[in-house]
Amino acid sequence: MPRPVAHLANLDLNLLVALRELVRERSVTRAAQRLGVTQPAASAALSRLRRHFGDDLLVREHGEYVLTALGQQLAEQVEGVCAAAERLFAASTDFDPATSEREFTLVMADYTIMVMGEALSQALRNAAPRARLHIRLVRESLGAEYADAIRFIDGMVAPPVNGFTLPDTRSAELFRDRWVCVVDADNPALDAGTLRLRDMARLPWVAPYYRSTQRHPPSVPVMQQLALLDIQPRVAVRVESYLAVPYFVAGTDRVALMQERLATRLAAQAGLKVLECPGVPEPIVEALWWHRQYEDDTAHAWLRRLIVETARRL
Repeated sequence: MPRPVAHLANLDLNLLVALRELVRERSVTRAAQRLGVTQPAASAALSRLRRHFGDDLLVREHGEYVLTALGQQLAEQVEGVCAAAERLFAASTDFDPATSEREFTLVMADYTIMVMGEALSQALRNAAPRARLHIRLVRESLGAEYADAIRFIDGMVAPPVNGFTLPDTRSAELFRDRWVCVVDADNPALDAGTLRLRDMARLPWVAPYYRSTQRHPPSVPVMQQLALLDIQPRVAVRVESYLAVPYFVAGTDRVALMQERLATRLAAQAGLKVLECPGVPEPIVEALWWHRQYEDDTAHAWLRRLIVETARRL
């Protein structure tokens, strides 16, 4: 029988911070030091958390503490919840970027980091030298993973791919790009240095974030483009990164789709050739997404302007 949902007014929200430190440190002693309390006090907090969740959360294995399955699940959630609570209680109509110590959390792909990460880092450092930035790498399942979590982060930079229709979100376009193909500069499988649709169908592929059980229509941008071109790729290498793609194309007969901004930066050092993508691929539109609850947050509005202005100067 499921436990009744606890009412927020009946919860000790100090336990949130204790939970965060316990799952971070996986040690009662180190968590106590981080919390600035005695070890018995940290042990008491762990006992209360165990009673509340009906789970041990931390268990000893081979002389060290490890998280239970529920503990792992809570570890993924508590960081965002604590960050959101800190933002909530730090909210003010008198936000001053020059003195603020607020931490902003953004979710971005490694491709986006290469395109605008350095410029954004410098802009934030110049305008808000004491503010902090937490960058989390985006995963493939954008819509499914962040449908709820977007309430607990400041924003996510991502294209509006199929399946990414999150409720209560707002967005602002940042920059555009286009798809190109990359092959090894000495790829013997190509005639006259051009790539045709039939070449794309027969050559092995390097595919970022590919899943063998793709949804239809696919949610991964690269796979979405291949579906539009009616290509069923023979995937030889799957990678969980856009930046890794060129290094698994180099020295082989493989092919990959890449964002042009990224391909032109990495092609020379990896010994690749950048080719026009045959057919008519859709343009890439990268946007900043945030939850509507931040619309009237002065600090968040400032951050949005900073990100948009930085992208426009690329």
